[in-house]
Amino acid sequence: MSDVNLEVQRSTEDVTRELREDVREGLSATQKWLPPKWFYDARGSELFERITELPEYYPTRAEREVLRREAGAIAAATGAHTLVELGSGSSEKTRTLLDALAAHGSLEQFVPLDVSESALRAAADAIAADYPGIGVHGVVGDFTEHLGVLPGTRPRLVVFLGGTIGNFLPAERAKFLRSVRDVLSEGEWLLLGTDLVKDPGTLVRAYDDAAGVTAAFNRNVLNVLNQRLGADFDPDAFEHVSHWDPDTEWIEMRLRAKQDVRVRIPGAGMEVTFAAGEHLRTEISAKFRPDGVRAELADAGLALERWWTDDEGRFGVSLARAVQWGHGMIE
Repeated sequence: MSDVNLEVQRSTEDVTRELREDVREGLSATQKWLPPKWFYDARGSELFERITELPEYYPTRAEREVLRREAGAIAAATGAHTLVELGSGSSEKTRTLLDALAAHGSLEQFVPLDVSESALRAAADAIAADYPGIGVHGVVGDFTEHLGVLPGTRPRLVVFLGGTIGNFLPAERAKFLRSVRDVLSEGEWLLLGTDLVKDPGTLVRAYDDAAGVTAAFNRNVLNVLNQRLGADFDPDAFEHVSHWDPDTEWIEMRLRAKQDVRVRIPGAGMEVTFAAGEHLRTEISAKFRPDGVRAELADAGLALERWWTDDEGRFGVSLARAVQWGHGMIE
């Protein structure tokens, strides 16, 4: 078994401080919102794993189809010595890439980054046990803040899968992609998963399953506020909403108050009221078009080299290379 090095860049105190700041900002806004990263406590992570197995939720299966089919081509194109995974979670899909890079003979190190220390430790230990020939260096951190500390022998392949890039607003997305490019040397790689625009019915069902698992996942963010900030939310006072916005081409997940609600949040030093029918936005999930992905990558200094979709054209996986400004870029 390989040694596991775990580097903690984000403490429990940091998490509480970030949550407090987000709650104060988001719940005092005219149109209330919370960032989706707060879904993922232990219960939220468990619910999301169940979501990925639901018949309505196609993205995980579609992306896995692409990775299984193209992992060898990705390994051959990149020759990566280090695989860096952002938001690694259980790292299950990443094993396909690890297998391909190991078979290619280039793999030396795996660097997973995740906000959850417990999830990261479990995933890192499992990878170390199953791939004894590589080093495992986990980083407990936020991929919007801690990219600069990521280690690894070059060339590195950074992977950002699951369509998580869609959780950023457009300006945030541009900033994030540029921050990825800033930590890459010229010629290093980004593998990006993007859910694609399709018929609204399919999209809405993917975020509002018949079994109600996504609804439970959405409401669980209120339990996170109760547990971490001493809030007194009643999750049952809110109903789950999945809404497709054709102008922005994204899904919004919301919680809608069933009646007038007053909530105390001692850990944030505030009290919040919701009128009956008022919405709290908990996530956006942008959907993409191939030309848009290419343009956004190019604007960040990343030239699209390969583009793949699953057989039904539902989900896109792009392989982009870090280039000098002006080479393969949109001016």
